[in-house]
Amino acid sequence: MRFPTFTAAEELKRTWTDKFVRVKPGQPRYERFAGKIGRVVTVNYGGQAIVDFADGAWYDIPALAEYLEVVPDEEAKGKYDATANSAQKLPARQG
Repeated sequence: MRFPTFTAAEELKRTWTDKFVRVKPGQPRYERFAGKIGRVVTVNYGGQAIVDFADGAWYDIPALAEYLEVVPDEEAKGKYDATANSAQKLPARQG
């Protein structure tokens, strides 16, 4: 994957940030995320979506429709727990 231009990276951010997503099947490198719903925290300037699957880590996945699909908020409700990690303004686990 080529690095996007600044303008293209900004467009990817607007498109993907704060969306619930799942990894599309057929991507062997990302099979460990099969069936999981995550939230895109941001998109970096390398064109990678930083995805939080509520497991305590964030993952770089190409911000392309061939890798990710947007999940409607109604479907994501109950399958994604935003309090399970520190990707929130005031995490309950701080101390």
